[in-house]
Amino acid sequence: MTKPAATIPAVLVIGLQRNLLAGLFMPPENWLDRCQAVTGHEFKNADVIRQALTHSSVAETRAVSNERLEFLGDAVLGLVVCEYLFANYPTYLEGDLTKVKSAVVSRKCCADVAQRMGLHKLLNLGKGMATANGMPESLAAAVFESVIAAIYLDGGFEAARGFILRSMEPLIQRSVASEHQENFKSKLQQHAQKDLVSTPSYELLDEKGPDHSKCFEVAVNVGGRRFGSAWGNSKKEAEQRAAYNALIALNLLDPATEPQPAPRFDA
Repeated sequence: MTKPAATIPAVLVIGLQRNLLAGLFMPPENWLDRCQAVTGHEFKNADVIRQALTHSSVAETRAVSNERLEFLGDAVLGLVVCEYLFANYPTYLEGDLTKVKSAVVSRKCCADVAQRMGLHKLLNLGKGMATANGMPESLAAAVFESVIAAIYLDGGFEAARGFILRSMEPLIQRSVASEHQENFKSKLQQHAQKDLVSTPSYELLDEKGPDHSKCFEVAVNVGGRRFGSAWGNSKKEAEQRAAYNALIALNLLDPATEPQPAPRFDA
């Protein structure tokens, strides 16, 4: 057996030894090289990553499958994403951070990352677990989380953090950008209700284009004042842009630091 890393607690090493005796799968000869190439991590202890790639459908018992590692990996993933958001978006409030974090660590997002990297192809499954449509989303997400745990146990927190951010940083940034655009209405409503004792109302002023490709002009009214209108390729987008205009007019946003993307059409 490969000598376990010094950072792995003794109880975990004992558990891994028991796993081998319980009959974990023995993957193809080059499985470790492939896994290290995919993850960018060189494992000192092959047993921990072997367990991470063992589904309960082929393990002797569920206790020696990757389910426990999935549990640990989920926690490590959440911590890394929260730490990244906290450090990089100091103006975001708790609710904003929670929304982004929830989107990034979702089963769909984890499954997409695993499939893009090819981790799902390394998972040892029982017959019938994969279908003609591919691997179920839940299995792909699980193997991503279990591999995170394996890297954490083998190389420590910084190794796991590096792997997660290499895999997910672009997704985090896209989620932040999307959430940022969805926050204009929320920010305006919070300000209006707290400081103006009013609730914003949105008015559809105009719409253009064929049914399959309409664009809409919307203005927002707050406390009897109408702010500059905005166009969008959906009513929701137009409302967000109208809220943005109102926030600029109320000096609650600086367009130099929080520019609004141009519409995706010529309005």
